[in-house]
Formats: sequence, C-alpha cells, structure tokens
Amino acid sequence: MTGPAFIQRKCSFIFSVALIALTTGISGCSTTDKTTTGSISPATSESPALPAGNFDQMNEQQLMQASTSLGNRYQSNPKDKTAAVNYATVLRMTNRSDQALAVMRSLAIAYPKDRSVLAAYGKALASSGEFEAALDSLRRAQTPEYPDWRLLSAEGAILDQLGKTSEARDLYRKALQVKPDEASIYSNMGMSYVLSGELNTAEEYLRKAVVSSGADSRVRQNLALVVGLQGRFDEAEKIASQELSPQQARTNVKYLRSMLSQQNSWNMLKDKKPKG
Repeated sequence: MTGPAFIQRKCSFIFSVALIALTTGISGCSTTDKTTTGSISPATSESPALPAGNFDQMNEQQLMQASTSLGNRYQSNPKDKTAAVNYATVLRMTNRSDQALAVMRSLAIAYPKDRSVLAAYGKALASSGEFEAALDSLRRAQTPEYPDWRLLSAEGAILDQLGKTSEARDLYRKALQVKPDEASIYSNMGMSYVLSGELNTAEEYLRKAVVSSGADSRVRQNLALVVGLQGRFDEAEKIASQELSPQQARTNVKYLRSMLSQQNSWNMLKDKKPKG
C-alpha cells in the first residue's frame, strides 16, 4: 500500500505488529515506536529499558547517516547493547528488517539471560513476522512476580496479529492494572478493536488514550485514523492537523477517503486480519 504518511503507517498496523507499549521501554522502530521519540533510562531490575535516539524525527537521509554511524559503532563492539539495539532500530526503519533481526539475534546469543536484550529481540522477531518466536522471547524477558506492563502490552499486540483477540485484551487489562491510565496500552487496546472492525469501541479507547499519561503523536494519529475510518473526514483532518501540516493532513484524509471509497474496502481490511 502506498500513500501519505500517517494513513499508510497506521493502516499498516492492521496487517503487522505495532508494539507501542513495549517500545516505550526498548529501542524499536517506525512511528509506532516510543523509543524513537526520546531518551529512555538504562536497564534496571524493574524495567527492561535501553537508551534510544530521536529516530522518528529524522528524514530518510538522516536515518541513512545514523545507520552508517551506528553500524560503525556496532562493528567496533558487537556486544555494546545500546549500539546494537539502536542500530537494529534504524535498520528496521530503513526497511532492512532481516539485517536488524540478525543484529539482535547475535546480541541475544551474547546475552541469553538479559531481560532487556530478550525484550528487544522479541520486538525484532515480531517486526520480521516471526510471531511465535517473538512471544517466546518476550515471555522469557518477563518476570511474573514483578510483571512489566510494556511486555504485557507487547505480547497482547502480537496475539492480536495471531487472531487471539480475547487473550490479547486480557493482557492489555493486566497491563493497565500495573500501569493505570497509560496511553500506549489504551491505544493498543483501541487498535485491537480496529482489527475486529468494532470502530465505536476502538474510538472510545483511543479517546481515553489521547488524554492519558504518555500520549504522543502516534496515539493521536491512531485516533485520527479511526475517526476517518468511520467516514468523519473533517473531524479526522482536524485531529491530524494537530500533528501534521495542514497540507499533510488534507492529503492524508484525501487518501483515506479514496481508500474507503473502493468497493468493500472495509471488508477487505477485516479479511486481512490473521486467523488463528
């Protein structure tokens, strides 16, 4: 699918994993990835977090430059966790998911019991479509006695892609028990209902998300998408304009309108939801 920025990225969520919650704590990729919007605290026993850069604010040329710089740093010390995870982040953002997975697989071999590495490795696996392996890695990174809400929500996002909607939503609820009023969890829950075509419920959760702690551009763009999917294009454009230039917002909504005008377009979206 080709098209304007947020519509293309948000619609792609419907067909691929969007680990918003996980990536608030671990270096990840693309616009659904909180780690690309700011620095994250070093890993602790309570949260498997690694530092990350402002990659989602970079243009294509800047990302390629970052890729070269991080690649050199990674080559000089492949066991540097921060360098490896950030390098994998940029590789995925420049459509080199296989290479990113190879980087993270090597790091996981070097640190087989490191929770932060296992979590980031799970993200890389999920980004490459290896969902079952990703689940295994995320579950090994989790500590049942002190559950990490990011990992719970990330696991839920993967289960959604596998069509295990009920299990996914149970995990989102557990994540909210650990981290009440967290925007990224509400957003993942909302997008879960997008996957099942329940747009009214999806909108309810996304409206909770945008007024909750940690709400960012990606969460508000998810809301704009869901409003647009219901045919309220003027409202969607207004929401999108808070994140994008007026021209970008108009172009995105025009693209969404065109997409939905195709015969049975929403049914086609739902038909692409993974079975299982």
